[in-house]
Amino acid sequence: MHPTVDAVTQRITERSHDTRQDYLNRMETLKAQSPHRSSLSCGNLAHGFAACTQSDKDTLKFMNRANVAIVSAYNDMLSAHQPYRDFPDIIRAAANSMGSVAQFAGGTPAMCDGVTQGQPGMELSLFSRDTIAMSTSVALSHNMFDATLLLGICDKIVPGLLIGSLSFGYLPTVLVPAGPMPSGLPNKEKQRIRQLYAEGKVGRDELLEAESQSYHSPGTCTFYGTANSNQLLVEVMGLHLPGAAFVNPGTPLRDALTRAATEQVIRLSRPYGGALGLADMIDEKSIVNALVALLVTGGSTNHTIHWIAIARAAGIIIDWNDYSELSSAVPSLTRIYPNGEEDINAFHEAGGTPFLIRELLSAGLLHNDVETVMGHGLEHYTRMPELDGDKLVWKPVPANSAKPDVLSTVKEPFAPDGGLRVLDGNLGRGVIKVSAVASEHRVVTAPAMVFNDQNELKGAFEAGDLDKDCIVVVRFQGPKANGMPELHKLTPYLGVLQDRGFRVGLITDGRMSGASGKVPAAIHVYPEAADEGPLSRVRNGDVIALDADNGLLEIDVPADEFARRTVAKADLSANRHGLGRELFGWMRRAASTPEEGASFFWNHDA
Repeated sequence: MHPTVDAVTQRITERSHDTRQDYLNRMETLKAQSPHRSSLSCGNLAHGFAACTQSDKDTLKFMNRANVAIVSAYNDMLSAHQPYRDFPDIIRAAANSMGSVAQFAGGTPAMCDGVTQGQPGMELSLFSRDTIAMSTSVALSHNMFDATLLLGICDKIVPGLLIGSLSFGYLPTVLVPAGPMPSGLPNKEKQRIRQLYAEGKVGRDELLEAESQSYHSPGTCTFYGTANSNQLLVEVMGLHLPGAAFVNPGTPLRDALTRAATEQVIRLSRPYGGALGLADMIDEKSIVNALVALLVTGGSTNHTIHWIAIARAAGIIIDWNDYSELSSAVPSLTRIYPNGEEDINAFHEAGGTPFLIRELLSAGLLHNDVETVMGHGLEHYTRMPELDGDKLVWKPVPANSAKPDVLSTVKEPFAPDGGLRVLDGNLGRGVIKVSAVASEHRVVTAPAMVFNDQNELKGAFEAGDLDKDCIVVVRFQGPKANGMPELHKLTPYLGVLQDRGFRVGLITDGRMSGASGKVPAAIHVYPEAADEGPLSRVRNGDVIALDADNGLLEIDVPADEFARRTVAKADLSANRHGLGRELFGWMRRAASTPEEGASFFWNHDA
């Protein structure tokens, strides 16, 4: 193993000893009681299978066949989740063919940040993860099940599904992706038209046409944002079938993978002799594997929050220091928009996740000795699925990348280090995604322009107040203020300023996620302004240094003067537009810092 990867893993294991053991003890106790439906009363069991066919009822009366729980984030408004409409029928048929049963155990919410971006609904986004986790737990709480299939893709949905199902971690669990939509309008062209619209050079009709050509059919958005980061990380953790993440929906291969996922989770179940559950597969090594995969691909900054919470649900404690140390030691191996020109389909065509895993294993950057849904050893995931007639087979990926400008090797990386950095200084602690930022833009020193609401920036831009070197500070966007919404509404304006030749940067206690682009953005900064953090004392004209190369976030104001300043206050009342404040004001009091996973329910021992 690479010495840094090994050292970080050991540190996490030692740090997590007590909480991990407590979690495993609880799972072992629950496992000893399974199959749980054998302990249900006759009335309980009758309720549990009342709606089943007679054949399924006859199967479930006995305990030697599996009952698979389907937990799905299906809705037909979201392109990424619309393909899940047909999956339950495929799953039920596959289960029946093995003499088992699959029941739709429950649904979870699935909101789209692309729809709510810049809107009040965005303030519910981060909160939705914990709602999804609770919904998943509710679905599994009936104790009717021997295995779980999780159907979800985007942003908060996969983390929520994992957090919830880890409370039932004695059950074998497979995540079932639906795949990305085919490539449409190139993402760079879409971004160009967005900036033209921000400048007033094209109208709404042109903008809508460009967006519609980019987001055009069922499937996940094709840029490398949080949704596709989810899929890649889950596959590297061995929780998908190999190579399943980025197969397009509505194809014979996609349906074959869904059937195969059903068959495999049944083989893993206790009625079929299986002994391992999700709790055994998500351990310290698989969590480190996920972090390495995030960093070498320049994945979503949302996962500096979500994977902390996922790990904590499994009794494992990680922090931003782990991310930072790993990022300094691992290379950057992909160029997927916004970190490059091409999209996730091009990455898959180049060799995809199996090629990436093979490269990282060969360099000792991933732990091979982990449990996966395919068996012991991550080497199972160096193969790509394909159909041989009607038969699903896996074949080793080619020795060379089919698109070396999208997916490279450890010997020829795009950069010697990873795509994320941790920033520290007298303005607080935050993270920055550097994989999409050109080297000449990674260090900015300029006067501050301060806003208490993202909607204020548009007016300042249109008035020409931002036509200068500046670091834009957008505060009161943290978890306790309004739920920490993503702030991509700001990106076109800041991109225009940078293209005009100005030195610009962004500092915020809000989020930017996987779509963070070419403008340097220090995000998730804490202590947040609502907690009277340093951002609450920044004034227009203060000179700030955002230095991604050296990990610094500093304001050039004498410490004693800065401490004496009046703390700015923002209107956080429930009567303001914010849905996050109106519906979840009671939750604010329990909101944690981003480095604790910004988790409201799942950071503490159950």
